[in-house]
Amino acid sequence: MIENINVIKDEGLRVLTRELGVANTAMFLRQFDSGSGDYTKERQSTSEENSIDSIVARIIKQKARHEK
Repeated sequence: MIENINVIKDEGLRVLTRELGVANTAMFLRQFDSGSGDYTKERQSTSEENSIDSIVARIIKQKARHEK
C-alpha cells in the first residue's frame, strides 16, 4: 500500500500521462481547478465595457482620431 501522498500524486500523474497523454491529462486535471477571483464581478465589468453604448463610443472616438 502507498502511504505517502506525494508518492500517490506522482504515481497518479504517471498513470494518467501514460494512458491519456500529456495534453489530455492536462485537460482532465483542469476540470478540478475552481479558479480564482470573483467571476460574477469580472463578468459584470466585462459586460459593461462591451455594452452597445460603450462600443459605439469607442468607434466614434477611434474615427475622430483617424480623421485628424
